[in-house]
Amino acid sequence: MNLACTFSEQEWALLAGALRLKSFAQRDSQRSLAAADLLDEAVCEHLLLNLTPIIGSPSIAVTASLLAKRLAFLATGACLYAMSVYDKGLLLSLDNAVIEYGHDEGLWTSSLPLQQLQPCAYAPGEREAWRAMIVETLFAGLLKPLWQTFARVSGVSVRILWDNTAVRVYSLYEKRMAKLEAIELRERCAADFAWLLEAAQPHLFGLDYNPLRHFRRPLTPVDDGQRSVRFRRTCCFYYQASNPVEYCSACPLLRPKKNR
Repeated sequence: MNLACTFSEQEWALLAGALRLKSFAQRDSQRSLAAADLLDEAVCEHLLLNLTPIIGSPSIAVTASLLAKRLAFLATGACLYAMSVYDKGLLLSLDNAVIEYGHDEGLWTSSLPLQQLQPCAYAPGEREAWRAMIVETLFAGLLKPLWQTFARVSGVSVRILWDNTAVRVYSLYEKRMAKLEAIELRERCAADFAWLLEAAQPHLFGLDYNPLRHFRRPLTPVDDGQRSVRFRRTCCFYYQASNPVEYCSACPLLRPKKNR
């Protein structure tokens, strides 16, 4: 089903730029480890303990949430953008992905190195099966075991980690992809997003429910109806690691009380 293909210079420029994808050779060797290594609870705990003072977090549970939020941005951004916009598949598996955790001057500086960067295409008529394979590898194969390990080691709720993941996917499709000029590309992205929300089966996420559908709240009018915000179901605890205190724009703590 999978056919070899390549990224054009223009495609690679966006993936490597805004979406922070890079080769294994370009990894931050001092601040990275193989994704599979992070499933070792001792390794995971050591990383979270070391990162906690670096990011100004009060606990390893908050650190786990914020690291997961960063990893969710890196993993879903590159993988799903390549899938929906370029129609090319990146296999983000435990064996292929490298976890970077660089954080400098109050900001994450990490990227997403992959050992194998060559994307795969699909044979005529096989896009749906190909899409399901890409999504299952990303969510059930990579993110689920990482989130489970984070939860066991730090005590953070796994629901928070999946909510962190869901909001990254919403932003990718509703903001970044919605700005595409080509109508046919926007239509394909919209179709993929609708499938992810409504038709993607729970087993593709390694769960008994679809987290992208589960954590999706309706838009809430704010500022006297001047704008709308899709508030999260859970809090990622970003405000606990910011100085001065800041809140994410979709933080449920900012949600108008009458709508809570």
